[in-house]
Amino acid sequence: MVLPSPPKEPAVVPPVRARRRAGNLAGRVALVLLLIGFVGGGAWALGSLARRSADPIGPPPFLVPLQDVAPGAAAPGAAQAPAAPPPGATVDPVEEWARRVAGKTDIPVRALRAYAQADVIMQSQAPACRISWATLAGIGRVESHHGSIFGARLQDSGIPSKPIIGIPLNGSPGVRAIRDTDGGRFDGDTEWDRAVGPMQFIPGTWNRWAQRAAGDGLPADPQNIDDAALTAARYLCAGGRDVGTGGGWWQAVMSYNNSVEYGRNVFSGADAYARASLG
Repeated sequence: MVLPSPPKEPAVVPPVRARRRAGNLAGRVALVLLLIGFVGGGAWALGSLARRSADPIGPPPFLVPLQDVAPGAAAPGAAQAPAAPPPGATVDPVEEWARRVAGKTDIPVRALRAYAQADVIMQSQAPACRISWATLAGIGRVESHHGSIFGARLQDSGIPSKPIIGIPLNGSPGVRAIRDTDGGRFDGDTEWDRAVGPMQFIPGTWNRWAQRAAGDGLPADPQNIDDAALTAARYLCAGGRDVGTGGGWWQAVMSYNNSVEYGRNVFSGADAYARASLG
């Protein structure tokens, strides 16, 4: 079926009709430009809002590039350690140091102070170990993001706003089976052990290595970041290790979690923190 062709426009348009068509065309153009301006303005406004909402509200996150280092090949870079406070000091150099270095990393001041305090204590208890706050921070970053996992936050006391307790170690796929060793005292589970606290200690390991950082005679608490950091340092230094060497560092960290991927994550964080502290 062939449709009839539409009537053709005359070759020459009469002047009045031409002006009318020109006016209509001008009006249409004006309307189109108005719409384009409105839509463009709306798009710019939305884009402006989007840009404002995307602006950072604080310092950018501290980036930790993953380093593909071979186990045992190297230890993280040397970290600048804080000094121990002299007797009778009115200003705590560890606190001052923590506030300064926290501004260069994503580590909360309260967590950084705990790592640094453990470093200072171990300088006296086991100087040959050469454990650094940066390695402790590398572990704290992976284990609980410095005590902030699951929406927790470290309080001034060093205790998270809510207990940090891991999954039951019940032998499910990819999980070791460890029967309860603490009667549920630390993890609330009387059937299976669970890793507890900011540094994620298994209760049996905690019972062996725990030390109270405050030295006030109270029992060590795995939820307390000060006690947890010092206990982690003691555990890493076990057997006279020198974690300032590649072999000693990797042996220590792999004893914490026997995984090359874990070791590389800790190494990457520790190295990045150490470098940032020197800047």
